Amino acid sequence: MDGWCKGIGGVMGMVLSPNCGVQGEECEGVQCLLASETGAPSAQHCWAPRRPLPSALPRSDLRQMLATKSVENIQFLPFLTTDANNLSWLGYGCLKGDGTVITVNAIGAALQTLYILVYLYYSPAKRPVLLQVLLLLAVVVTGYGYFTVLVDAGTRLTHLGLFCSVFTISMYLSPLADLAKVVRSKSTRCLSFPLTVTTLVASSSWTLYGLQLHDLYITVPNVPGIITSLVRFWLFQQYRPEQDKPYSPLPA
Repeated sequence: MDGWCKGIGGVMGMVLSPNCGVQGEECEGVQCLLASETGAPSAQHCWAPRRPLPSALPRSDLRQMLATKSVENIQFLPFLTTDANNLSWLGYGCLKGDGTVITVNAIGAALQTLYILVYLYYSPAKRPVLLQVLLLLAVVVTGYGYFTVLVDAGTRLTHLGLFCSVFTISMYLSPLADLAKVVRSKSTRCLSFPLTVTTLVASSSWTLYGLQLHDLYITVPNVPGIITSLVRFWLFQQYRPEQDKPYSPLPA
């Protein structure tokens, strides 16, 4: 029977390839599905991860959710942590009176909130998602109360800056497990080259901005972003995408 194959972990997008193989069989990160389950035509096809290309931007999670009307293979936690990070820096910018920090993080928080709402709309299990959103709101309200009521006005900016710095550093260092996986598998298929370029540019820009303002709370947390981006570039050089084992057709 004809089947479809859907790539697993396709952060770089999907490409269509013929002659997938046996229905229900999983091999080399490709899973075969019944055509009747996907509404696919009768011809036999396969979805496989596309190799990273510097000139090809990956489809964003938002576009993927809107196109597929599904949250399959999309993690929700990064939306929450990034939103919390944007809100924290927004508070720092407001407290310091920095228009650049306020504008950038206000836009970022608005976009992340939009992603969260779209994810909640298409998620089949809304209760766990709502609980995580409520937890985020509780953390934001608690943090606002702590820095407003319990922290002295003279040290409020210092405490909030330190919190934002630690939060940002932890976010930059969190993908280290993925980098270790790349070294073990000797494959960069799970890394996004455009995202690496964007992270390097953003981290470098904020580092220079912090140096210009002599603000260590902006400068220091963005240095790990530069370092991890350079490590990723080295991994792309060391384990070139064309060295990855391509998907070969299976006998029918």
